[in-house]
Amino acid sequence: MCGIAGMICRSGCRLDERVLSEMTEALHHRGPDDGGTHILRHPDLQIGLGHRRLSIIDLSAAGHQPMTNEDGTLWITYNGEVYNFGEIREELIGHGHIFVSQSDTEVILHGYEQYGVGLLEKLNGMFSFALWDDRKRQLLLARDRYGKKPLYYHCSNKGLIFASELKAILKNPEVNKEIDIRSLSRYLLHEYVPVPYSLIRGVAKMPPGHYGLWTEASSLSISPYWQIRFDETHRDFPREEEALERQLIGLLKKAVERRLVSDVPLGVFLSGGVDSSSIVALMAELMPADRIKTFSIGFEEASFDESLYAKRVAGLFGTDHREKVFTPAMMLETLPQVWDFLDEPLADASILPTYMLAKFTREFVTVALGGDGGDEIFAGYDPFLAHRVAGIYQAVPAWVRDGLLNPLFRALPVSTKNMSFDFRIKQFLKGLPHPLAVRNQVWLGSFDRDEQKKLFKPDCLSLLAGDDPYRDIEESYRGMTFRDDLDQIIYLYSRYYLGEDILTKVDRASMATSLEVRAPYLDVEFAEYVNDLPSSYKLRGLTRKYLLKKGLERILPKDILHRKKKGFGIPLAKWLKGELRPILLDVFSPAKISREGLFNGEVVQTLLREHFSGQKDNRKPIWTLLMFEMWKERFSVS
Repeated sequence: MCGIAGMICRSGCRLDERVLSEMTEALHHRGPDDGGTHILRHPDLQIGLGHRRLSIIDLSAAGHQPMTNEDGTLWITYNGEVYNFGEIREELIGHGHIFVSQSDTEVILHGYEQYGVGLLEKLNGMFSFALWDDRKRQLLLARDRYGKKPLYYHCSNKGLIFASELKAILKNPEVNKEIDIRSLSRYLLHEYVPVPYSLIRGVAKMPPGHYGLWTEASSLSISPYWQIRFDETHRDFPREEEALERQLIGLLKKAVERRLVSDVPLGVFLSGGVDSSSIVALMAELMPADRIKTFSIGFEEASFDESLYAKRVAGLFGTDHREKVFTPAMMLETLPQVWDFLDEPLADASILPTYMLAKFTREFVTVALGGDGGDEIFAGYDPFLAHRVAGIYQAVPAWVRDGLLNPLFRALPVSTKNMSFDFRIKQFLKGLPHPLAVRNQVWLGSFDRDEQKKLFKPDCLSLLAGDDPYRDIEESYRGMTFRDDLDQIIYLYSRYYLGEDILTKVDRASMATSLEVRAPYLDVEFAEYVNDLPSSYKLRGLTRKYLLKKGLERILPKDILHRKKKGFGIPLAKWLKGELRPILLDVFSPAKISREGLFNGEVVQTLLREHFSGQKDNRKPIWTLLMFEMWKERFSVS
């Protein structure tokens, strides 16, 4: 993996080489092995490209970037891995192209020469890149289909600035560190800042599956080259499920095999769940098991700990397994490091053990495979079932729900255990009044629209007048065709929670340690095949991942396939009352909150009092506000 940065300056604006170097160096953690910049100066236009390299494939100097073609008319800075680059390379050689390296970067250069923007449809991998075409005097910015690799940009009448991370863009003095209140509203709703927004006014994120073309005449225009879709033809899939299972697992095995190509050591993030265990099982069919290095994180609190399952799978296949226990002391040590490398607030608390796991793994390998994407495309989370239960619950007479059940559920004693019943049922009731798309996000997020009206101070609310954070969700799938509600929920999970939370979390945590993480479940061939499968193959009754589990029965034991899902959580509710309490009291002091002028201090203090006393479990809103406040402090934004 790598980090990219760059800028274009129009006539009258001189490109500062020092600023380009600072932007590039801000991404050193993404690529500690090599770095470089290149500037093209024309009388009326200047283009600067920067790159930091983490060497994975073709470790020679031939892979140095920014890279150019034979005649110096194309220049690229590229972050990613294209897993089918060998096939595309052979195809291009057949067209007469000559290669001087074994890198996928050079394949993209020659592929653009041959196919133009159409090359993007051929790439199977994770990537973001900027390619300058000096003949056409245009820049191509592109991001992979699911958004595994990040890409920020700032466009103005002076030109264009772009980078892998926001912190690099903020090194450019042309960008003011001003908070976009609309983006902050969306962060509070989602617990992350969804595309195309960023928390800095004037800076945006390239949406997954999109590319941008910058020209002198039209500035930057954004277009899609891929979209999450579901089979609209209602074609008949094989009735013999056994044949379908073989095809399904065959495609997954092929996806795993593609991700084993590496010139450096690789391993696996192993939780002992279905997705990571399946990757280990399929790897064991492709290489000697004792060469597979597996890594896991455990917890002292039993309701959060999955390490026994990880050990069982590692022992079953004979992998070289290592684990580390994540303690409160480690959490306190890790938290400031997370605040330092996160360039936008992310309120998924599992970033702490994810970072610890990545850091631990990087001691032994440079590349790791993970199970990201399996739960989203196969309907593996609890809310997939909750949507079905919601329909049943809403059919109960209103007098029974409102007069008996709802008060009973809200009176349940508060527990700090992982995904406790009282936590789940109270989140369920919170989202119930909303339509499906909004309900799903209210379940997953922190502050819904009504809660934000109480949280924000009047001056901020006036800036949000006429703005509806729910509207983005419904507009994101306008024009799409869903066969049923499950398609819609899978889309929402893939587009939002997977793309903006999970993949961002893994990218930032892993790249902070210079570790590359690959996701076989998001292989484009495999994911598109799964999306087209009928809903009954994914969620059957109360059985999630139905067909995947059946297909894996020959290689994984039933106690792994059908065990209760825990998720990669931490004892956050408990730690907020204990180890983290001094930090909260300092960060949320009434004087500080009042001075900042964003939030109603009494609302914040009420959240703390309720949580400390055990009256309510406010882990999500408190953590969401904490992550924002620490980001704001670290990056000195206003």
